[in-house]
Amino acid sequence: MNIVYNRIHICPVETCMELLSGKWKPRILWKLHQRGVVRFGELKRGLPEITAKMLTQQLRELEQDGLIVRQVYAEVPPKVEYSLSDFGKTLKPVLDTLARWGTENHGDIVRILEQQGHEHEKAA
Repeated sequence: MNIVYNRIHICPVETCMELLSGKWKPRILWKLHQRGVVRFGELKRGLPEITAKMLTQQLRELEQDGLIVRQVYAEVPPKVEYSLSDFGKTLKPVLDTLARWGTENHGDIVRILEQQGHEHEKAA
């Protein structure tokens, strides 16, 4: 069994963040949670700022971590679909709670981000 020990922490939150952290992984998981089974192109259109290379990398990591399933169909051109694995589906309540928090605090979040954007512009 190949274990990467530097990804394992005493704190369970830190350990789970090893699987969930980053700019794109939570967004990809949310799209799969919302839509169920999704093809690569659909994900790319739903996340227009991500490059195809980065999306591929993030999907591979999520698959390696057991959070998503990649289904390849023997067709020409190849058809590949992604969905949450059974393990990934255990994140549904977490994603729903995050969405609810974001909705309830949207105004404050936007205000903070706008303020940070203005501070960044002044520094530049």
